[in-house]
Amino acid sequence: QLVESGGGSVQPGGSLRLSCAPSGGFSSLYAMAWYRQDPRKQRERELVASITLNDRTTYTDSVKGRFTISRDDDTNTVYLQMDSLKPEDTAVYYCSFQTTMQNYWGQGTQVTVSS
Repeated sequence: QLVESGGGSVQPGGSLRLSCAPSGGFSSLYAMAWYRQDPRKQRERELVASITLNDRTTYTDSVKGRFTISRDDDTNTVYLQMDSLKPEDTAVYYCSFQTTMQNYWGQGTQVTVSS
């Protein structure tokens, strides 16, 4: 099980830090990621950022230079630092732990960027 925290409401230009902590161990874990989905739009869940166990990171173009994904090797907690937030970043954010068998998902945390 993955437990997310850190969502909320913020004005444009503000910052939030999301956390995702596992409640147990995961076999064959190879990457963690953050996705987002805006329920107001008819779009699939979007990959925002990912990080492998050797700390290789990827970002979707719209967040490059603003968001930073990181992880704690001791606790397997994954973080998403979000700076210079924009209204179009508004969405439900989901963390995902990716193993060779399946992907595990958090429950989602709402991020709202509005003036």
